[in-house]
Parts: sequence; structure tokens; C-alpha cells
Amino acid sequence: MVRLTVGRLFYNTCASLIRTSAIARTMGEAQGLTDKEAKELLKLPDAETKDFLFQQTMYRIKDPRASIPFYNEVLGMNLLCKLDFPEAQFSLYFMGYEDIAKQPADRKECVKWAMSRKATLELTHNWGTESDPDQKYHNGNSDPRGYGHIGIMVPDVEKACERFDRLGVEYVKRPEDGRMKGLAFIKDPDGYWIEIFNASKVAGM
Repeated sequence: MVRLTVGRLFYNTCASLIRTSAIARTMGEAQGLTDKEAKELLKLPDAETKDFLFQQTMYRIKDPRASIPFYNEVLGMNLLCKLDFPEAQFSLYFMGYEDIAKQPADRKECVKWAMSRKATLELTHNWGTESDPDQKYHNGNSDPRGYGHIGIMVPDVEKACERFDRLGVEYVKRPEDGRMKGLAFIKDPDGYWIEIFNASKVAGM
């Protein structure tokens, strides 16, 4: 069943690429939307969504003993709360850039606080994966491609990378590599990509 699903997914991906290529040949060279076209797709957000908040991005991790120190020591995040689900044998670790001194001591209030912070990472650990030598998660950057990366804004990309070098961080791309100079991509312990950029430099690209 797994082989069939993967095979079907590969077939669908190839078919989609062929259709896209055919459309591009028919209509000329493919290109993105113009600024005007992008704006024309937008409406004023519904008033009922005014209190909606982008709160979390979830991905699965193999070993919290590797991932939590990485996001804490390498990227400077704090553990906002931890939720355990013994019946289903998994735990959630919410990491983010928050002042840990403001973390409520009461368990219920702490969870409520953590779940109301912006842009947190929900690291999901299925118990036992850390002991499985064959366990590996797809990072979305090899075929079939999907999820790409998270982005971390830093004051100085070069200085951040000097620190990453000292910490032995693995790179996908250094600031001086490739066409987009001045930004980097690093990997976390599971191989997920993390873009390291400075907002001012990106604005000048």
C-alpha cells in the first residue's frame, strides 16, 4: 500500500510537471504574477478574522534531545510549554522567541499563554523514533517537493554564521554562495532547512 501510494504520488507529480510544461509551451515562457495581478486577488479581510493569529508551524522531530538544544542554544528560542499524550505516545514541544520570565507558573495558564504567542514552532516527537536507526523525516526539499523552510531574521547574517561555524552547524547555503548573496540556509538535526536573513538586505535585493 505504501509503495502504491508513493508510486501514485510520483506519477501525479510527473503528470503535473508535464501539464505545466505543455501550458508554458503553449502560452509562451512561464512567469509569475505581476504586482497588479497579485493585488487584484485580494479583498479586505473579513472583520470576523480580526483576532485570528498565525500561532504555530508543526513538524516532526526524531529526537528531542537533539532538537530542543538546537533551537535553544543555536537559535536562541525558549521552550514555552510541553504537552504529553501518553495514550498516543507523543509529546509536543512549543519553541519560540518569548521572554521566559513572563511564562506563567500555573500549568493551565502557561499552556494558554504559550498558545497565544506568535510564530511558534510545534516540535512533535513520536515516542521511540529516537531509537530507530532507520527513522527519517522528509524535509520537503527533495522530490516530491512541498514544505520548504522556516525563516529567522537576524541583525547580521555574517556574524550569525560565524557563530554557527563555532557551533558546528550544517549549511545548505552560505551567505556568499549562489545567486542570492547575503542570506544563508542551515539545517536542524532532522535536516529541515532554516533561512537566515536580514530584513534590510532582503529589501535591497
